[in-house]
Amino acid sequence: MTFRIMDDDGSKSLDFQEFEKGLENYGVSVGKDKAQQSFAVMDKDGTINFDEFLEKLRPSMSSARKQVINQAFRKFDKTGDGVVTIEDLQGVYNSKHHPKYKSGEWTEEQAFRSFLENFDSGPFLIDFVSYVFS
Repeated sequence: MTFRIMDDDGSKSLDFQEFEKGLENYGVSVGKDKAQQSFAVMDKDGTINFDEFLEKLRPSMSSARKQVINQAFRKFDKTGDGVVTIEDLQGVYNSKHHPKYKSGEWTEEQAFRSFLENFDSGPFLIDFVSYVFS
């Protein structure tokens, strides 16, 4: 959410002016030189995209956490091909437990589609894998 708020022009990347203004808006007064140094740490090509931003802000994962995430990923990846597809998720998500299915308001398909809305089809999987293995 912070990234989106800082991204004034909606380009899905931050230039230095947006970054500096965002820092000020969040009460982080570091001065122009320190802001430029911080920007340079995150920047790879003149702007900071969301992945670069997140990569530098999130703490590194412990090996125990990576192990749990790997186990979860393997559970989702029913075919074992290293990619979690809709078909894989159909094999692990039971729509019959969804409250709206139980109440008769939705079909199994509607409950499953609602579940899928939690994921961003292609990029989610790429981000998930790169997060786990970075």
